[in-house]
Amino acid sequence: MAEEAILGHLEKNVEISDSGDFASQSGIDHNEIVNVIKSLHGFRLVDAQDIKREKWVLTDEGKLYAAAGSPEVQLFLAVPPEGISREELQRKVDPSVYKIGCSQAIKNKWLEIGKQQVSRKVQQVEDTAKDLLTRIQNEEALSQADIDALKRRKLIALQTWKGYSVRKGPNYAPKRKKVATDLTRENLQRGDWKELEFKEYNFNAKGQSAEGGHLHPLLKVRRQLQMIFLQMGFEEMPTNNFVESSFWNFDALFQPQQHPARDSHDTFFLQAPSTTKMLPEDYVERVKHVHEHGGYGSRGYGYDWKREEANKNLLRTHTTAVSSRMLYLLAQVEKFLRFIRGDVYELKPFAPKKYYSIDRVFRNEAVDRTHLAEFHQIEGLVCDRGLTLGDLIGVLQDFFSRLGMSQLRFKPAYNPYTEPSMEIFSYHEGLKKWVEIGNSGMFRPEMLLPMGLPEDVRVIAWGLSLERPTMILYGVDNIRDLFGHKVDLGLIKRNPICRLGIEQLTGLDWLLGCAPIGLFDNWVLYLFARRSDHTAFGGPLGRDLGKGLKCFLVEMRDILGRKISTSPSTGAGFSCMKCRIGLVPVQTSTRLPLHSKEFLNRRQPPPTTKIR
Repeated sequence: MAEEAILGHLEKNVEISDSGDFASQSGIDHNEIVNVIKSLHGFRLVDAQDIKREKWVLTDEGKLYAAAGSPEVQLFLAVPPEGISREELQRKVDPSVYKIGCSQAIKNKWLEIGKQQVSRKVQQVEDTAKDLLTRIQNEEALSQADIDALKRRKLIALQTWKGYSVRKGPNYAPKRKKVATDLTRENLQRGDWKELEFKEYNFNAKGQSAEGGHLHPLLKVRRQLQMIFLQMGFEEMPTNNFVESSFWNFDALFQPQQHPARDSHDTFFLQAPSTTKMLPEDYVERVKHVHEHGGYGSRGYGYDWKREEANKNLLRTHTTAVSSRMLYLLAQVEKFLRFIRGDVYELKPFAPKKYYSIDRVFRNEAVDRTHLAEFHQIEGLVCDRGLTLGDLIGVLQDFFSRLGMSQLRFKPAYNPYTEPSMEIFSYHEGLKKWVEIGNSGMFRPEMLLPMGLPEDVRVIAWGLSLERPTMILYGVDNIRDLFGHKVDLGLIKRNPICRLGIEQLTGLDWLLGCAPIGLFDNWVLYLFARRSDHTAFGGPLGRDLGKGLKCFLVEMRDILGRKISTSPSTGAGFSCMKCRIGLVPVQTSTRLPLHSKEFLNRRQPPPTTKIR
C-alpha cells in the first residue's frame, strides 16, 4: 500500500518534499513509508535525500508535571495560610514531591521552612514550569533560558526526527517490476525466461566469512614446551587423573599430615567418593614407618600417621603426584628385573629415565589478577644413579636456554619432599630485574627408598606454571583474561603462533629430539634454503634447495645409519625407526623449482612470537 502511494504520487508530482507530511496525508505509518523509500532507493526507482528535524519533547517526569503541576506548586498548595508542621507536611505529600518541591520553593522564596514549622512567604504563585511544559507539548517556541532551566531539571529531552524528500530515480516506473533471482526449469518450459528481468550480480559483495576452530594460546605454548622436552629425550607421564588420593599427592612425597597445604582452605577434597580403596599395602606400611619413626638416615616426623587422612580423595594440587606414581612403578619394574636376573644384577646397570608432564592442577586459592583456583603445571624429572645438584643446574640451564632464558640464578628454598631445593630466577630484560620462574630440587631419600629404588639412584626435578610464560609471551596482565569464562574470543582467534627460543635450535636438534612429523611443514624446508650463511647441520647448503637437501640427507644417513634416497628429481626422504621421523621434500601444485624465487616468495614462513 505504501509503495503504490509513493510511486503513484511521483507519477503525478515532481517530488515528495517531506515524508512525514506525506505519511500524515496518506494515513500511513511513517515508519512504513521510510522502509519503502529505502527499498525503492536501493533499486534506483527513487532518489531520496535525508531530512532531519530536532525538537524538544517531555520526559516521563515532565509529562507527570505537565498533568499534575510542578512539585513546588503542589508543595505550596499543601501548606495552609496558617502554616503546618514538617512532619504533617511530609505525610500529606509524596516523598519525591516533598524533596524536589522544598528545594524549588526555597529557591523561589515561596516558603519558609524551619526546623519544626513550614509557612508561606507569599499567598499566590504561578506554575511557570507547568506552563512551559504545556507549551513544549503544543510545539510552541521557548526562549533559550527557559529551555536550559527545563533541561537542567531533566524535564525535557532533544528528539531527532528523521525523514526523506523523494524524487523520481533513473529506474522509475509507476509499478515496480519484480526481478528474478534464479532461472528455473519452469521458466525454460514455459518460455517466459525471455521476458524475465534478472537481478544483477554484485561481484564486489563479500561472501560469508568461514568460521573454524582456533588454538588457545595456552595450547600453543604447551605444544612448544612439549617439543622442547622431546628434544631433550623426555617421556610424557600419563596425567589423565584429576582426582588423586592424599596418599599419592602428599604422603608418598614425605609431606606430613599436619602440613598447612593439606587443610581444606588450601585443597579441594571430594565428598563422593570421599576415600580411595586402592593403595599398595606394603608400600603404605613403609611410608607410614618413615613418617612415624624415620629411616634411611632420617628421624622422620615422629607423629601418629593416620590411614584415614591418606585415603581422602582430592583434586590434585600438583602434578608431582603423578611423578610419585611413576617412580613407584619404575621401582617395581626394577625389583622384578632384579628378581629374574638373580646374581648377575650388578652386570645390568639401572636404566635412567627422564619424565615430564604438563597438565591441570587445582588449589583452593582466592582468585585475583595472578591466581586462579585451577591452572597448569609444567614438571620435569630425571632419574639416574649418582645425580648431584650440579646435574640439576646443568639440566635447568639447558631447559631454560631453549625457552630463550639464558641468564639464571638459583636461591636456596624449602620443600617437604626435596632436599636441597632451589628457586629459579631469570633476568627479565623488559622489567630490568630478576623474576622467579620456577622451583626445583632433589627428591629426598625418605621419598625414594620406600618405593624400592636402589640406594644410589637420585631424582632431580623442577616445575613451573604454564600460565606465567604465556602471559608474558602474549602481553596479558590479568590471568582471568587468559583462562576462564572472561576470555575474549577475539584473543583466541587472532593470537600469533608461538615459537619459544626458535633461534637457538638447529634443525638437527628438532630431528634427533624425536619431533613428530607434523613439525616438518613447508616453511621448515624454506628455512633450510634461506639461512643467511647457507649452512645447516654443519654442512654447506647451496641456494639450490635440491642440492642442499641432498647434502642434508647424506649427513642424516651418516648420523642415523639408515639407507636414504637422495635423488632430488625423484624425491628424497628418510625414515628412522628409532625416532619415528619421516621427511620428504615438498612439491607445489604448479611444479615450481624448489630453489626458484617464485617458490621462496610463495612459501614465506608464518609470523613468530618469542619470549625475550
